[in-house]
Amino acid sequence: MAYDLELINLGKTYDDGTTAVANFDLSVTKGEFIAFLGPSGCGKTTTLRMIAGFESITSGDIRIRGQRVNDLPPERRPTSTIFQSYALFPHMTVRRNIGYGLEVKGMAKAERDAKVERMIANLGLEDIADRRPDKLSGGQRQRIALARGLVVEPDILLLDEPLGALDANLRKSIQNELKLLQRELGVTFVFVTHAQSEALSLSDRIVVMNRGRVEQISRPHELYTRPNTAFVAQFIGRNTIFEGVIGQVEGEHVAVDTPIGRLVGVANGAVAGGSSAKVVIPAEAIDLKVPVSGEAPPRNAIAAKITRSHRVGNVRRLAVVLPDERTVALEAHVDKYPDDTFADGRDLVLTWLPDRATVIAA
Repeated sequence: MAYDLELINLGKTYDDGTTAVANFDLSVTKGEFIAFLGPSGCGKTTTLRMIAGFESITSGDIRIRGQRVNDLPPERRPTSTIFQSYALFPHMTVRRNIGYGLEVKGMAKAERDAKVERMIANLGLEDIADRRPDKLSGGQRQRIALARGLVVEPDILLLDEPLGALDANLRKSIQNELKLLQRELGVTFVFVTHAQSEALSLSDRIVVMNRGRVEQISRPHELYTRPNTAFVAQFIGRNTIFEGVIGQVEGEHVAVDTPIGRLVGVANGAVAGGSSAKVVIPAEAIDLKVPVSGEAPPRNAIAAKITRSHRVGNVRRLAVVLPDERTVALEAHVDKYPDDTFADGRDLVLTWLPDRATVIAA
């Protein structure tokens, strides 16, 4: 199978011995939207810069559409890069900024102008095409940077936290436009972000990085619901995690003996009886129930007391304390948690379906 991008055992070690990226393997098909996600210093931007050619590599290979590009300078790689700062030329008009890359490539003026005009129309920049970027809003400058990156028709568009400087509302609007544009053009996007919501809503697959290494590569829903490692479980979403020892394996269901009782979930990866494990439960999977006298408790059931309950619009936000004294935050529509039942100080039972929890090796 031909890939747009292949990273093969890619690594970067600095002169002082610091490892920025290690053993990175990734294959990206044409038209995929890939997000690199992780905390600051995890190696995601360094990896992007190696793909672009702005950073040398220490080991491994980078292939773009089958061609090894390790030693090619940035201007000879079939990529475009968009930075958080946009890097627009303040003395040039929007039209000239967009066409600058084509001008550098030596494209004939008539062809260059035609491509620029098409891109201006695609991104709705007609009204500002003759203005300078320093007089425009952040959202408008972001569209100009996208237009400049796409007009050269790259095989891969590299985006280094391009929405980080925008306010929340504008950021959401540009996210929607970005995904629609990517689908329409069919260009492969590699997108660096530290914002979980951005990666989960935009990408086809997410690469979670930690300390220069890949923790997990998955589709967003799989990553959110079935973390492979303890780091991913703690980094993605709002999960409650219990530690214990594998007590019993029944097909895909695994029982874990913890200090607050036996808990059941679905194994993700190899687990063995007697080994240390973690039970990971997403906040959305947790229910609070009023205990009924004489009724058998659910398979997963933990005593809980509401310590804080307040309503924001139609949403009920709760804080409940468990027998191990940890506090778990929950929220749901007020129809699920009505005022009269879910009030401060109420003793309830925290529960979840076994299929909604994930058991991973500790």
